[in-house]
Order: sequence, then structure tokens, then C-alpha cells
Amino acid sequence: MAVTNKMLGSIDANHNEAMLGWDTDMFPTDVKMATMIMRAVVRQGGLAPGGFNFDAKLRRESVDVEDLFIGHIGGMDTYAKALRAYAELAKDGIWEKLIADRYAGYKVAGSIGAKIEAGTVTLEEAAEFIAAHPQDPTPKSGKEEVFNGLLNVYC
Repeated sequence: MAVTNKMLGSIDANHNEAMLGWDTDMFPTDVKMATMIMRAVVRQGGLAPGGFNFDAKLRRESVDVEDLFIGHIGGMDTYAKALRAYAELAKDGIWEKLIADRYAGYKVAGSIGAKIEAGTVTLEEAAEFIAAHPQDPTPKSGKEEVFNGLLNVYC
């Protein structure tokens, strides 16, 4: 939502643990995740004010000040590699084309999707549309495997 409204001001650039639901204050090392973060930053036109906050700490196994230094460099390198990966993805256009294809119905003039995207439909109008079109919609694949495969190629 912050990116949609051009309000993303900074990134808490820690490594997360998906099974925990929160970050673990580790330095970022996941280039694929960082690539998606850089996509958001680029689409917004950058970060301002703010930047990347490596709110990370040394691990129990890392006890030297040098480890903290190396962790920061590694985190910056992760995001640098991610920015390059997203630049290639953006240049090739395949990522955005897949998204545009999935949501093509939102571009059809006068469609409920276009009205939703434009912010001109009320909740009542949406309910009326659903009541008038009771058939189950045909699901359209989110192509998750394709997106994951693209990240494997570009990252």
C-alpha cells in the first residue's frame, strides 16, 4: 500500500524467517526476496526520505567486530545484486507482462474491474454487480511457479 501511494520511505532490511512471521535481526542474504523489494523501490522512484535500515545484530557464532562489518557489506551486496536482477527483469518486461495479462480485465473500459481500479465503484455497486452475475468466475492462474522460475533465472 505504501508503494501504491508513493509513501514508502524506508526499508527494514533484515532477513526474515517465513515460518516465524517476523524478522530475526539477521543481515539480509536472500537475493530473490531483495529483488522483490527492489522492484517496489524502483516502481516508486526510489526511497525518500529514508533508506535501508540494517537493524541486524551479530549472531551467537559471530563475536568479532569484523563480523558486524562483513555483515553490513554482505547486506549491501545483497541489495546491489537484487537491484541489478530487477533491472534485467524490468528491461526484459516479462514480469510486468505476466501481471498485466493476469489483470487485463481491469483495463476493459466500463468493466467493474476498471471502475474498481479507478476507485469509482462503491461497495454497494460491487455488491449489486455480484448479485447480478451469480455465476462462479473462472479462476485465472497466478502463475506462481513461473514467477519463482523467473527469479531463479534472473537472480
